[in-house]
Parts: sequence; C-alpha cells; structure tokens
Amino acid sequence: MNFQQLRLTREAARRKLNLTEVANVLYTSQSGVSKHIKDLEDELGVEIFVRRGKRLVDITEPGRHVLTLIERILLDVENLRRTARHFAAADSGSLVVATTHTQARYVLPKIIPGFRALFPNVHLALHQGSPAQITEMVAQGEADVGIATESLDRHPGLVAFPYYTWRHVVVAPRNHALAQRSDLTLADIAQYPIITYDQGFTGRPHIDAAFAQAGLAPDMTFTAIDADVIKTYVGLDMGIGIVSEMAFDAARDTELVRLDIGQPFAESTSRIGVRRGVYLRSYVYRFIEMLAPQLNADVVRQRLAGDDAGVATTRERDAALEPASRA
Repeated sequence: MNFQQLRLTREAARRKLNLTEVANVLYTSQSGVSKHIKDLEDELGVEIFVRRGKRLVDITEPGRHVLTLIERILLDVENLRRTARHFAAADSGSLVVATTHTQARYVLPKIIPGFRALFPNVHLALHQGSPAQITEMVAQGEADVGIATESLDRHPGLVAFPYYTWRHVVVAPRNHALAQRSDLTLADIAQYPIITYDQGFTGRPHIDAAFAQAGLAPDMTFTAIDADVIKTYVGLDMGIGIVSEMAFDAARDTELVRLDIGQPFAESTSRIGVRRGVYLRSYVYRFIEMLAPQLNADVVRQRLAGDDAGVATTRERDAALEPASRA
C-alpha cells in the first residue's frame, strides 16, 4: 500500500469515477490509475468500486468505508506536512482564500492590507467562485478558508463559523420615478423589472421569499452574480436593482439612489468555512480573527476539535458567536 494508490482512489471517487479526469489531474495514465486502484483492492481484499467491464460505475458499500479512512489518512499526512512547515517557518507560507465576488470586492479590502502588513512573507491567493464551488474547494483542500453566504454550513466535511449579518437594499437611477418617494412597498418596485443576483448567490432565496410572502411575481428575467454588473444596468435604467447592503456606497455610486423601502428582506449571514480536522497555520487563525474578532484561535480550535463547549446545536453555537452586522 502506498500514498499514490490512496490519492488515485480518492480522486476517482471525487471525479465521479472518470478515470480520464483522474489521470489528467494527477499527471499519470488511465491504465496506471486502473492498476493502482486494483492493486490496492487486491491488498485490502475488498472491491472498492463496482465495475462494468473496465469501467467503474459505482462505489461498493465496503468501498465507502475504505474511502472515509483514505480521506482521513491523507488529511493526517497533509496535517503532518503543515505542522512541519509551521515550525520551520512560522510566518511564511501560503494562504488560499476562496470567496465570492461580493466578499472579495466589498469586504476583504478592509482586512487584507492589515494582514499583508503583519505577514509579508505569506503568499495570499484569492479564488473567486460560486458558493458551491467555494465549498468544494475548501472540502477538497484546494483552499484553506472559504467565505460565502450559502453552502458552507451544509457540507459535513466543513466547519462553518458565522461571520457577519447583512440585508439587501433596493437601488434605482437618481432620476427614477420612485426616487423621491418614501415608504415604498414591494408592490411599488414590483411594477418595474428587477435586476438582482442569480439563483444560489448572495442571499437570493431571501429576495424570492419576500416577494412570495407579499403575493408578488416580479419580472426577474435579468440576473447576475456580480453586484457591479447589477448596478451598471440599473444605471442604464433597465430596472430596479436589489443588491447586498455592502455593495452600495452613496459616495461612490453617485448615479444611483437607495430607495426607502424599509426592511422587507430577511437577514443573511455570511460564513467562514474551514475543512474539518485540518491543521491550520498560525497566520490562518490570525486571518480569521481579523475577519471576525469573535472567532479567536481558541474558538476555532475548539470547533475543529469537535469541542462545542456544551452548545448543542449549530444555531445555538452561531448565536453564541454573535456575528456583527455590517453595512
């Protein structure tokens, strides 16, 4: 048994049994992948995969247990390497942060300059993606930290911490017919096309829920994943925009105005996610604490170790951490 066999077997499961993709990702041949997996099965005395001819078509019940152990072994090996790097060079290394456009554009600029000043020898990489992509990047060890509003708290392989809460705001061109009115309702803005986030991004379910509860079915045929794109087309008077509150700045977005519509949309909570059981370098703990001061190293370590300090549920844990509200 060797680590190459374990890596190839894990990757086969991750790549939905597509051995061509496994070979490409791990720079080997498809026949080599098949042989390594078969050699591991022969040594263990169990079949990990169901085969149809030479093709893998499913994972066996013993295989699911074996893959869980393989994941744990490879994570422990990576933790061993991280530990060694930590003591060899405590203030240098790399930090990969997977995040959405909203977080990267409007939230992280307040944090990253300070982090870079403290850790100039840490290579920092920001990878943008959808919440689902961010979750998978962290779960597969491709990113150290994930930041998003959706998905992170629903993956069993991750530990997700509440970061801050926020709401959506409604924006329109300064010369819009509704711009001078106060106490507007959802029914008022539903008379116009709505430009907002695509499904699965930046709290979109809360927007849909608010309209549904009001019995309204607005025209949402134009959506985007990027608040800057939304604001651009609102500025072209193509519709009324609904964006996250941190994406609108009256001093910067001078061609737009925030409409007075109260708070019809439920609060959203952005979260910070890390891989369960992973060893984090000291500067990763510091980065998380700079993002959310309530998430100091002791709090994060306890959660990663499975010590919930007597707090029974995720909701109760989140309430105890008291994420800040941020405009």
